[in-house]
Amino acid sequence: MESSRICFVIWTLTLFLQVSAQSWNLFGGQPNKGRVEVYHNGKWGTICDDNWDLSEAQVVCQQLGFPGAVSAEAGGTYEDGSGPIWLDDVSCKGSESFLSSCHFKGWGVTDCSHKEDAGVVCERGKDVDSSREFQLDHSLGLSGELGSLFKSGDNCDFVIVVRDEDQAEQKMICVHKLILSLYPQFNISDSTNNLTVKISQTCHPHMSSFLRYLYTRKIDITLTSAQCLHQLSYIFQLQQLLEEIGRIFTFFLPQDRTFRSQVSMYEYGVRTKDTQLQENVLQYLSWNFESLVDSPVWKTISIHMLKALLSRSDLVVKGEFFVLQTLVNFIKTRGETVSLEDKVNLLGYIRFPMIPVENLYDIQFSSDLYQSDEAFYSTALLKGFQFNTLPFSKIRERFHNLKDFLPRIYTVEPWSIAINYTSNTGYNNYYGHYSYSSSSFTTPAHYSVFYKDQKINWVVQILQNSWECSNQGFTCDSLPLARLYSQNGLSNYASAISFNNKLILSCKAEQIVFSVQDFKENKAAVPTNSSMSMPHPCPEDYSFTFVVHPESI
Repeated sequence: MESSRICFVIWTLTLFLQVSAQSWNLFGGQPNKGRVEVYHNGKWGTICDDNWDLSEAQVVCQQLGFPGAVSAEAGGTYEDGSGPIWLDDVSCKGSESFLSSCHFKGWGVTDCSHKEDAGVVCERGKDVDSSREFQLDHSLGLSGELGSLFKSGDNCDFVIVVRDEDQAEQKMICVHKLILSLYPQFNISDSTNNLTVKISQTCHPHMSSFLRYLYTRKIDITLTSAQCLHQLSYIFQLQQLLEEIGRIFTFFLPQDRTFRSQVSMYEYGVRTKDTQLQENVLQYLSWNFESLVDSPVWKTISIHMLKALLSRSDLVVKGEFFVLQTLVNFIKTRGETVSLEDKVNLLGYIRFPMIPVENLYDIQFSSDLYQSDEAFYSTALLKGFQFNTLPFSKIRERFHNLKDFLPRIYTVEPWSIAINYTSNTGYNNYYGHYSYSSSSFTTPAHYSVFYKDQKINWVVQILQNSWECSNQGFTCDSLPLARLYSQNGLSNYASAISFNNKLILSCKAEQIVFSVQDFKENKAAVPTNSSMSMPHPCPEDYSFTFVVHPESI
């Protein structure tokens, strides 16, 4: 089956859809209902409403970035479309990632007329201000007069021809060869007087902003222009601009609770070789790994993306046994599509030494993969049992790759404690200050059974004003401030164990993690809207999770 081309305006789409004939923007403020159109083989077309039901509408709405569908609309509900009728007798289960994954007759095979053009009504998600601008300045003091030169076009001697990919539309922009000659990647020579750039027609309006950046090294980016400018930065190898726009993409991460946008954004980062964008998305998904696993998109992620996630130490999960169970279920769901080589490689990312001893023992009898991969499991389980029964100094003599012995961020009891927090706390009239939150909990000294009877008592605090800090004997550089310290001292373990403790901040309502902080000298600054470059999604209603994170030295 011939696939539809990817439009670089909306990164969630492999099959580019739009609602009605209006300019479509995934990220807010646009209509959530209308006729469904598909861009395929260089042309916009419609879908016949034969067999058109809520399951099909669900796929369309989620593909467009909405939480789901309210209803599927038959032909005649909205204005008739034009052009080819691309899809007919579409049949979806409702769980597909793309409409093109559903069953249908074939591209352009139909007996319908445009009186039967299908439509949808989608659930409205949280709107994002699509007009918000992000100003990037890489000018290093260069004169703004070059911007005026570009705007006027005076004495321009070089033509940029901007065409869409089917060459149906084009525009011409006059620029200065001398300016473009400063960028070797444009390959401008004395004998050339024009350059043709093929990009989606939707990106044409943003070409002038991109060319002006070449003059001034300044650019204003909105949520609607971000991906077009990112794509142009990739085409013309402007690495600094590419990475800066990639950081702006992270603004969208908390907006999609289905995780479809985030997964597609990562794959887009792979295609454009934007390693910073890949890292930002993987970090966010690592922090919200359990929510990702529970989402419908989990079954659709690629093997290489799963490997990238499992290789990380910043996965926020209950424990390593949860990671193993999740992987086993993923492999079972994928069935024969996961090769034996991939299966072994994926299992190799599990940190078996971090799995509790009782779970290690049960794996031999409860794992569906144990019989088929007994040789692998035997080696992995042996390593786990050795970790739990021997001093780490002894293990180090035999194992050169010690990454398996590096813990992730485990939130299972007793290694963490959660405290709900609201910035609008009550005033204590007796003391004349806001009272801080405080609690305590106890953990073993280390994950290994070797240390299970050696306990450490921990105290956690959330300090909200300078008086509270002063009362604790120190000055706070920023507020609010989280504190995690040991009551009975850590000196007994200084030669064998280091503590790299973590503070996890998440939205109380959705339990979406938006920040993971390290404790430095037992303190962690809490980010606020004023201290972050972009606002976090729940500025006044979030929870703290304090995680004790011991590592072997």
